Amino acid sequence: EVQLVESGGGSVQSGGSLRLSCSASGFTFGTSDIGWFRQAPEKDREGVARIDRFGNTNLANSVKGRFTISRDNAGNILYLEMNSLKPENSAMYYCAAGGDFYLRPESVEFWGQGTQVTVSS
Repeated sequence: EVQLVESGGGSVQSGGSLRLSCSASGFTFGTSDIGWFRQAPEKDREGVARIDRFGNTNLANSVKGRFTISRDNAGNILYLEMNSLKPENSAMYYCAAGGDFYLRPESVEFWGQGTQVTVSS
């Protein structure tokens, strides 16, 4: 069974930082696209960042320079380091895996349950 379990969300002041983690199991982590998506209330799910099996990364334009995605293949863990957070970054953040999905939520094969990030002014 594929499992993606996010952690590290919480509440932070504007300008603060959080590091999200995703613990993965049940699939071949080291050869899969892995990424992060987010969804705010009454909005569509959108891509934030992804990293492919070679370590190449793609980030949404809105988070470039502030967020960093990385993966630990030995431990089957995905990370998202978020710095200089803004209130508009508040959302449920989801770990995603499988396929060549780039930043397209419709192409994702597996989803975690999400971790809430709230950024206050």
